Amino acid sequence: MADGCCNPSVPATGGAVMRVPLFPLNSLILPRGRMSLQLFEPRYVDMLSRCLRHDRGFVVVLIRDGQETSPTCAFYDIGTYVRVVDFKSMDNGMLGITVAGEAKVAVLDCWRREDGLNEGDVEWLMDEPAIPTPSFHEELVSVLRALLQHPSIREMELDIDYSDSRDVGWRLTELLPLEKNDKQRLAEMVDPLERLESLHDIIDALE
Repeated sequence: MADGCCNPSVPATGGAVMRVPLFPLNSLILPRGRMSLQLFEPRYVDMLSRCLRHDRGFVVVLIRDGQETSPTCAFYDIGTYVRVVDFKSMDNGMLGITVAGEAKVAVLDCWRREDGLNEGDVEWLMDEPAIPTPSFHEELVSVLRALLQHPSIREMELDIDYSDSRDVGWRLTELLPLEKNDKQRLAEMVDPLERLESLHDIIDALE
């Protein structure tokens, strides 16, 4: 968990390390996912300008305690590096952006700048193995297809490979109405089949 200056419990993995802005949210995004955001706080508008100017992304981390607009909040140490794929001015005066998830990262160290923006050194985590979606998890595929019929989700134009167990698990983790700790636990898993098994148990419990 992080709260401006964090004390991560995640060990180093030997991957590439980069210094990036951190964007704590109450929503979660995973690799190959998409998310729409509306920016109005100066710290995030400035962050976007720098990201676009230098062709860089930022890291979305799930808030553990606190609010998105709060000067301080506690967030988890595993997040997702994202890039801006679209932006436009909104009728409400805010700046609307769409980001795409690229890779999971571990926050090794973090701090808060004078303008309130969180920054940190993050380490790229190893890619999850590409494993075909087992036929006995067809129910999960059906649940995902049903979720995609919701108008707000359909607008995201997600490109999902239903035969890829990573894609099915990542998208269900993002879209299902789960508790934050469950979403983060699923996000931190490194075995796509283990994630599908956990999702199957969670959906059974919800039903």
